[in-house]
Amino acid sequence: MTTHTVNTVFNDHMSFTADINGHQVKMDTTAEDGGEDSGPSPKKLMLASLAGCTGIDIVSVLNKMKVAFTNLSINVHAALTAEHPKTYNYVKITYKIKVAEEDKPKMIKAVNLSIEKYCGVFAMFKTFAKMDTEIDYL
Repeated sequence: MTTHTVNTVFNDHMSFTADINGHQVKMDTTAEDGGEDSGPSPKKLMLASLAGCTGIDIVSVLNKMKVAFTNLSINVHAALTAEHPKTYNYVKITYKIKVAEEDKPKMIKAVNLSIEKYCGVFAMFKTFAKMDTEIDYL
């Protein structure tokens, strides 16, 4: 069984730094919540992880299909519940990409493979949130 370990240390105020395989990721909260806004919030990092996971899948699949593309970006919009603990209950991923008209079906296939088979972060998210996806062609 594969395992992952991340070591996270307290800095000051409400700030923490996680060491992820030698990469330092600082987390904080807003001033109104007692932090100094010196880094992204842990919840928003979850959204970045989702975008990164599905993005890596998309690029890998498109490269294997020899699809030329440019201007790929991924926007993740999420809604939080009102009550504590506040969790994401709705997430929409919008893929923006420029591909040739004839390659649009391949982009759809790449997205479907990511969200149905490869992206473990998406699989985790769908256990607690309604998930939607959209592709905007540039």
